[in-house]
Amino acid sequence: MASFPDFVNENEIGKAKFIGELLPPVAPFDQKSGRETWTAAFAPDGSYFAWSQGHRIVRLVPWKKCLASFSVKKEDRSSGAGPRRLSRQNSEGSLLPGEPREHTIDCGDIVWGLAFGSSVPEKQSRCVNIEWHRFKFGQDQLLLATGLNNGRIKIWDVYTGKLLLNLMDHTDIVRDLTFAPDGSLVLVSASRDKTLRVWDLKDDGNMVKVLRGHQNWVYCSAFSPDSSVLCSVGAGKAVFLWDMDKYTLIRKLEGHHNDVVSCEFSPDGALLATASYDTRVIVWDPHTATVLLELGHLFPPPSPIFAGGANDRWVRSVAFCHDGWHIASVTDDRLVRFWSIGEKSPQAIAPLTNGLCCAFSTDGSVLAAGSRDGSVHFWASPRRIASLQHLCRLTLRRVMPTPQVYTLPIPFSMQDYLAYKTL
Repeated sequence: MASFPDFVNENEIGKAKFIGELLPPVAPFDQKSGRETWTAAFAPDGSYFAWSQGHRIVRLVPWKKCLASFSVKKEDRSSGAGPRRLSRQNSEGSLLPGEPREHTIDCGDIVWGLAFGSSVPEKQSRCVNIEWHRFKFGQDQLLLATGLNNGRIKIWDVYTGKLLLNLMDHTDIVRDLTFAPDGSLVLVSASRDKTLRVWDLKDDGNMVKVLRGHQNWVYCSAFSPDSSVLCSVGAGKAVFLWDMDKYTLIRKLEGHHNDVVSCEFSPDGALLATASYDTRVIVWDPHTATVLLELGHLFPPPSPIFAGGANDRWVRSVAFCHDGWHIASVTDDRLVRFWSIGEKSPQAIAPLTNGLCCAFSTDGSVLAAGSRDGSVHFWASPRRIASLQHLCRLTLRRVMPTPQVYTLPIPFSMQDYLAYKTL
């Protein structure tokens, strides 16, 4: 396990390249609560970016258009113009047929969680009477799920902005949503009512299971890349792993000293990153329940008693880049940090006041981070040319859990590399 460094001088760490921001409309009541960007997400195919900009509103923006608006021309730079801000005006009049359109969606209540889901017809619903359904989602279907303050979940058609389904069963705030990445349109919702609920949207949004085990609020959940395992975290120190074929608890991971608020798997499913108010991000081997790496945000490392209480280094969010090498974290000390799994200290940092969430773009080139004022800020991700060894490891670990790695007839050093014990 990689331990904390004794000292980190953040003045010596590189600064991440800021490329743009999306700002909400300004109104007199914007200084009140309810304006937070609790969630931001990229569509699986990279076509759209969505964020909750506060006051019930979700914005859906074509990602290519968003990037184009951030590109600053050389003459703009020479004139001293700063990073480009995306206009609220919708330029649909200049769109070509079939080009993605921008949408502003009023969800009717404060939006806490949102997630994109895409349909793959080859992945059939578990429901037997599939022919009786109201909705028949095609291969090009792209949905957006929004979790609301009143416990409801609304499902929207991304291309049209129209409401398709209204899911009602939670009794408290729906804090987080995640779709299974296999195209089955299975949706999991995490709520302050201490439960996770599993919905089958190919079965007209039927709720198929309630996962119970958390004793307090559930903050976040994440699927493994093969959709077989679900991780859930909440107001407690444990990390829960669920078998999504049997809907049973596999194990709890113990190691944090405070509430765990965010989680995400690596793209090969071999690693799991969890963020906690205890000032740390822990990178686990979910197959063996072992800690592989600790990313500390306070030096020297705090005692468990200090980490278990109020401090100014609460880690609010963690995201795993799609290159399988970089991790980002958002913390209460007004910094976004970019880490690599091979280093004990950050590779790059960026300023962010009151950050709440973060997410990497589908290609891993950009990090988006939302804040309490309803805005989203974007930075270029650190660049690294992946080694052939790392690419081979990613490919192998997508289909092979850790116990199987140690049965391979290869040297122990190579087994440890494949198991991420050496990097």
